[in-house]
Amino acid sequence: MPTTTEIAISYDKGKLTTEEMKNLYFRMVKPRMIEEKMLILLRQGKISKWFSGIGQEAISVGATSALQDEEIIFPMHRNLGVFTTRNVPLERLFCQWQGKADGFTKGRDRSFHFGTMDYNTVGMISHLGPQLSLAAGVALAHKLSEENNVSLAFTGEGGTSEGEFHEALNVAAVWQLPVIFIIENNGYGLSTPTSEQYYCKDLADRGKGYGMKSYVVDGNNILEVYQTVKKLATKIRKKPEPILLECKTFRMRGHEEASGTKYVPKELMEAWAKKDPIQNYESFLKAEGILTDEIINNYREEVKAEITKGLDYAFKQPAITSNPTDELNDVYAPHQQEVVVHDQPAKEMRFIDAISSGLEVAMERHNKLVLMGQDIADYGGVFKITNGFMERFGKGRVRNTPLCESAVLGIGIGLSLKKYKSMVEMQFGDFVTCGFNQIINNMAKLHYRWGQHVDMVVRMPCGGSVGAGPFHSQTNEAWFVHTPGLKVLYPSTPHDAKGLLLAALEDPNPVIFFEHKALYRKISAEVPEGFYTIEIGKAKVVRPGQTLSIITYGLGVHWAKQVVEETGIDAEILDLRSLQPLDYDAIAATVMNTNKALVLHEDCMTGGIGGDIAAYIAENLFEYLDGPVVRVASLDTPVPFAGNLEDDFLPVKRLKEQLEKLAAY
Repeated sequence: MPTTTEIAISYDKGKLTTEEMKNLYFRMVKPRMIEEKMLILLRQGKISKWFSGIGQEAISVGATSALQDEEIIFPMHRNLGVFTTRNVPLERLFCQWQGKADGFTKGRDRSFHFGTMDYNTVGMISHLGPQLSLAAGVALAHKLSEENNVSLAFTGEGGTSEGEFHEALNVAAVWQLPVIFIIENNGYGLSTPTSEQYYCKDLADRGKGYGMKSYVVDGNNILEVYQTVKKLATKIRKKPEPILLECKTFRMRGHEEASGTKYVPKELMEAWAKKDPIQNYESFLKAEGILTDEIINNYREEVKAEITKGLDYAFKQPAITSNPTDELNDVYAPHQQEVVVHDQPAKEMRFIDAISSGLEVAMERHNKLVLMGQDIADYGGVFKITNGFMERFGKGRVRNTPLCESAVLGIGIGLSLKKYKSMVEMQFGDFVTCGFNQIINNMAKLHYRWGQHVDMVVRMPCGGSVGAGPFHSQTNEAWFVHTPGLKVLYPSTPHDAKGLLLAALEDPNPVIFFEHKALYRKISAEVPEGFYTIEIGKAKVVRPGQTLSIITYGLGVHWAKQVVEETGIDAEILDLRSLQPLDYDAIAATVMNTNKALVLHEDCMTGGIGGDIAAYIAENLFEYLDGPVVRVASLDTPVPFAGNLEDDFLPVKRLKEQLEKLAAY
């Protein structure tokens, strides 16, 4: 029997019972045995890739054991112990790793890139940092609902170099959210040592810069991890605040198995091998008389049998099959929109007033709708769309945000995990680039990957004609139309703006909602005061005609009307309104009616949605055409500031010329 002097880790039992200490040991052994088996299967080619957490089990197991079952955890590659401690069935884990149908992603994603709300566990995406913001979003939901729960997210020391780490911590601190951020500092980000990742002594020191409490623990000491997390979680459930916890540990295998560990000095590997969390804890429990070889062997036989049973099940499952219909159907959460026709009194509203009215009605309908954006609370937003909202609906639901677009978008996703709705306002649509990763790689893909919808609307004040230059004038809808999983709306009238916004806020899927700034105070119309919706994916003929069709949206609708009036050409104008999904039936109907088509948009010509529409017409309606499909768009340059340059950039001048040319063809 070893003595405590032979144990490389110093353990403090505190007030833990014998049974609690024994269970922590069992919970570490299980993921270790699974990993050892997976490494064999990897060599046999029966799984495709493996990110090993061998030597880091104390962090995953200790932290998960310290939380309540209903509290959501956001693990990473090396956190198998989270899933096993949460009792996720091994059969499903093994199917997941082999891309079988009984996994969690239907073969669409691999390893730990999945979530399961049945076990309150939300896995990572490869970009590492974004999950921290999702955890903050869950914590915000806890705080708003007064649930007295916490969320917990893992990251590695390499992930702390990402901007999302700083944004998530900053917002969590400003809003005092009950979330624990755990850094697994394991020495290397792939092959890059910590000395090349950060300059501070301890990563926990970064917490001080955000005004949050931070701690450093021995990540290989299961008792220290467990007791620390349990104590911190108990505290912040009662008094919400974020915590940064750095766990010092070491990665005993490669970043993934193919990369190996040749870059690690031999003496460093040997030193950390002596601090193995399982071997040391086992020796300690034996010395305390809590464990015996018989108990250990019996438990290992139980786990071995469970692994064998799970693998037998997974291996017997057939290779996954699917078809394009099934794949396309899973891109979006199911939603049968109910189109509500207005029967309310109407009043004259500007475009901007209609947006404000839509938000106000939605806030009244949904008490779990949260509005977030820069300066939207007491200031009312730079365009005053949410003026007075904070006083009416409270600071909890109308939230000023720091300049952390990515974190705020991630928080919106996190809110959705707790059945909240959210609206995030980009102060200007151009600024969405700072949150591109959250939208493109997290928000848009979540339902397709593992069936979790994201109930969220991102509002995008956009467009030129206002002399605002290259960083406040873009209309970048093509980026998002290109991304499966997003819905993209772009109204041109006050009536449609309100009806589509309300429809977007009813839809459980993520919607990117474009609002042209030049229309905000320029146009007005009769708009119902109450609740109504317009069908998403339905275009509208705003001017019937016979000579040719102009297919457009947004400010382009008003340009088209103006030029048609000036030229006297009898053009039919189709306002798309919805860019994703796109109303192909309406496009076909107008082309079949006039036999000529001009596609107009403010976005740049190259890569704009006009190219896809023109291709659709050419491929499917060629026999109806009496002339070429013409595209009119802005120049392939950034948006210039000076008025005369912006006039040349925008397509209005070219529209008249191309319209007359097509009419005469």
